[in-house]
Amino acid sequence: MSKNKKPTSDPEEAQEEYVVEKIIDSRTNEKGVTEYLLKWIGYDDKDNTWEPEENLDCPSLIKAFKMERSMEKERNSKKRKADDPKRTGKDDKKIHGFDRGLQPEKIIGATDSSGDLMFLMKWVNADEADLVPAKLANVKCPQIVIKFYEERLTWAAPVADDSKE
Repeated sequence: MSKNKKPTSDPEEAQEEYVVEKIIDSRTNEKGVTEYLLKWIGYDDKDNTWEPEENLDCPSLIKAFKMERSMEKERNSKKRKADDPKRTGKDDKKIHGFDRGLQPEKIIGATDSSGDLMFLMKWVNADEADLVPAKLANVKCPQIVIKFYEERLTWAAPVADDSKE
């Protein structure tokens, strides 16, 4: 718990010190400043306020809040990994992509959600498509990659210059 000045429009009330009971939430405002939602001792939840970190004098509460948030994120991450069948190791032995020895038919999509550009490859005589690294597809099937890009290429119509009439 720490004493802080609670913002108010009443100049008489501005001289009083308020004590933070707990930090409820945090956010980063449009200016990039971290703000905390504070519960004040002796006040209802409707009196909670967002305050910038620089106005606060409660480092132990901030540290405790950040540690709790970090542990909460870690618990959620572990739960997601445990619930994800792809991460359980059951499918780790399955062969994917070009390692299946199949002939690529066409690229049906692309993503860079993993940080690298990946193509969703449809294979000849196969029902299951695979994500393959674009770098590998560029080498193994360059004509299919070119066709994929050409199908999505759009040209802007030339703008008529009316000033020369």
